[in-house]
Amino acid sequence: MLVIVVENVPPRLRGRLAVWLLEIRAGVYVGQVNAKKREMIWLHVEELVGEGNAVMAWSAPNDQGYDFATSGRNRRLPVDFDGVKLVSFFPETEGGAAGAEDGEGEEDVPFQFDDLL
Repeated sequence: MLVIVVENVPPRLRGRLAVWLLEIRAGVYVGQVNAKKREMIWLHVEELVGEGNAVMAWSAPNDQGYDFATSGRNRRLPVDFDGVKLVSFFPETEGGAAGAEDGEGEEDVPFQFDDLL
């Protein structure tokens, strides 16, 4: 199972995703594809995401039973924590959501799970 969710992406990318996957809601695509096709689809997403953002989740033979990847500007950042993939959040800025690509230095340091230990 493969799920891709896109926000604020060009119509060209949405059309490209609709070729391989079913759009069950605006910006939400699902389908059953093999690993090679999944990687090919993700290359298209990364190439065409523009100013938007995307997340892809798929079934995987690991302890969680799934894996995921993100692309584009988003407050959420995948973090590996002892073999478990979790999500860290960048703080929100005055002008809107901060992102991993803002380049504003240490103000954009996400919450660290190690701080909980």
